[in-house]
Amino acid sequence: MRRLRNAIILLMLVALTGSCTIQKNPVTGSSRLLAYTWSQEVQIGQEVDQELVNQYGLYDDSAVAEYVYDLGKVILAESHMRREDTDRQFRETEFFFRVLDSPVVNAFALPGGYVYFTRGLLVHLNNEAQLAVVVGHEIGHVAARHASQRALRQTLGQIAIIGGAVLGQEFLGLPGESILNLSSQAAQLIFLSYSRDAERESDRLGVEYAAMAGYAAEDGAAFFTSLKRMSEQAGQAIPTMLSSHPDPGEREQSIPQMAAEWAEKGYSQEIRNEERYFQMIDGMMYGENPREGFVDNGQFVHPELAFRFPVPTQWQLINQRNEVILLSPSQDAVMILRIDGQASTARESVQNFIGQEGISTNSQSETQSSGQYTAYQADVTIPQNEGDLRALIYAVEYDGRVYRYINYTLTGKWDDFAQTFSQVPDGFDRLTDRRILGIQPVRLNVVPAPRTDQFRNLLPAQLPMDITPEELAIVNQVELDEQISAGRPLKIPVQ
Repeated sequence: MRRLRNAIILLMLVALTGSCTIQKNPVTGSSRLLAYTWSQEVQIGQEVDQELVNQYGLYDDSAVAEYVYDLGKVILAESHMRREDTDRQFRETEFFFRVLDSPVVNAFALPGGYVYFTRGLLVHLNNEAQLAVVVGHEIGHVAARHASQRALRQTLGQIAIIGGAVLGQEFLGLPGESILNLSSQAAQLIFLSYSRDAERESDRLGVEYAAMAGYAAEDGAAFFTSLKRMSEQAGQAIPTMLSSHPDPGEREQSIPQMAAEWAEKGYSQEIRNEERYFQMIDGMMYGENPREGFVDNGQFVHPELAFRFPVPTQWQLINQRNEVILLSPSQDAVMILRIDGQASTARESVQNFIGQEGISTNSQSETQSSGQYTAYQADVTIPQNEGDLRALIYAVEYDGRVYRYINYTLTGKWDDFAQTFSQVPDGFDRLTDRRILGIQPVRLNVVPAPRTDQFRNLLPAQLPMDITPEELAIVNQVELDEQISAGRPLKIPVQ
């Protein structure tokens, strides 16, 4: 036991010395032990950035992209990354500010200067000052080198940063980043969970940078009010993904207090640019884009690509830009549909997959989906340390593309899912419903309130895509029964 303990200590020391470095923190100016050098952080950001853009896509609006980029540069200029006493390697690092085409309310940063905001976050803000605080917060994570600090703690404590990339767990021994087609490094950075102290430091820096740029930093608290309301609407005190963050209610109080401290130091915080901000988000897409697929009467329909297939009862569907994932009710079976851009025929697609090392083929044959589209399938076994997987690999040729399903479960559960695994791809068919083929996404129109009335009375009688009045009240940062003055800008969904 003593020899084993000594061996483990030796291995930990080797790992520690090989993956840590003494580096300067631009915020404090002091040196400390970190997981990466600055050049490594920049390289990591470069590598993962393109992967993220390919996976999630950028929001297709050059005016929005330019707006966010320009604001990012204004806040960056006030940050520790651009101060005269900061080391040159930090001052000369280029920053990138991107808007992702996602309805999720989120913002995050990669090491080395890559900062992301979702369109879902932008529609929940009401002025430029609120966005300035969020921008400053994310720059603060980069400047304080929180990712490198977190990675160091992971090395020292052997703690997992994330589980899987879809639901925060692993599927049948296959990590979530594999399902989402993300590298392990990308998944770790996207789902990075900072400590409460790191989040509080970034809150402080976000207020500091926004206040120094002249923005009304106290307005940043309104976003956290919205976040708290979204959490309450979801039926939980705080979303699981934010469980390591300070409570939104705490931040409602702390952000105005910190803004007041900067006002006492002589920083005038008057810029809000509400009208300019509303002009930027006017017409912005809201919620999921139905052109990229949704479930309708038990079928997954994709208007843009004009196909459909059945969704088994009670199975959860996760629609990503590059794949559609189906999870069984007990999460012990998975079906993944992707376009195979490397194969020109269904047979080639399946055989390329089953030709991988370690895969054993039980059977393979030609078939047809919906009785008319050329298809090919194979029943295979995939060895895994946690238990072998059995899978149906099914590809179909449709409209000049090859669509491939990978449907799998543990070998011992195969009989429970074999029929469902076949029925779903067998039902792959052309979408012909004109109602669905012509559907358009919901967009937020910014319009003045036509009269003084309660917010609930100013909404359309029917809201599109299952949007609720409560949801819109949060988006507009008002209460349902709040009295709205005539002429006040309101964000109203239109489809």
